[in-house]
Amino acid sequence: MLDNIVLENILFLDIETVPCYRDYGLLPESLRLLWDHKAERIRQKDDDTPESLYERAGIYSEFGKVICISAGYLKNEEFRIKSFFGDQEKIILEQFATMLNVSFTRPEKQLCAHNGKEFDFPYLSRRMIINGIVLPAILDTSGRKPWETRFLDTMELWKFGDHKNYTSLDLLATILNIPTPKDDISGADIYKTYWHDHDLERIVRYCRKDVLTVAQVLIRLKGGAPIPDDHVIIVVE
Repeated sequence: MLDNIVLENILFLDIETVPCYRDYGLLPESLRLLWDHKAERIRQKDDDTPESLYERAGIYSEFGKVICISAGYLKNEEFRIKSFFGDQEKIILEQFATMLNVSFTRPEKQLCAHNGKEFDFPYLSRRMIINGIVLPAILDTSGRKPWETRFLDTMELWKFGDHKNYTSLDLLATILNIPTPKDDISGADIYKTYWHDHDLERIVRYCRKDVLTVAQVLIRLKGGAPIPDDHVIIVVE
């Protein structure tokens, strides 16, 4: 299967998400009651409360929002990364949807993310629907069998059929001798970095590193040479 993957046909991506509201106390009552119910299901310690668990709300598409999408692609031996980011989720999603509708419509095009099938792809799709955005064809899985989707997942490729195994991008990069993207902040820091530090640029840099790492992992799995640092281009428009 790896031999059939054409790297130039792939859009590598990573997303960063946060809870829709800064604090638990700002939740509208109807949503707060629903979060209370969700928190009861995910609590692991006796002292876990809906309020203490609220920082994790961003990983659930019903309670979170997208603040950054970084997308990378290979072109003329360069790896180009474009990021869509900001406080207005609908604008971010519309811009990304436009990119997909313009440049990733052909059937050979694919999306790739680490744990993308469980997180990035469904999260983006759900948030687009919530924001009233028509799903780009590459994200629309309605009526498709699993093998008919155009999704690649580096975590799934690393499993080699072992459904019990979970390997983080950081761990996979480390054991494959790829520079780790977790040299500044980690996913656990995104809530504080966004809502308390208001440092969106730091989050964007972190997201870009993740995208490059996902591409380096897939190239390594295919037995190819890594992308040199001077071949990485940040696209700013």
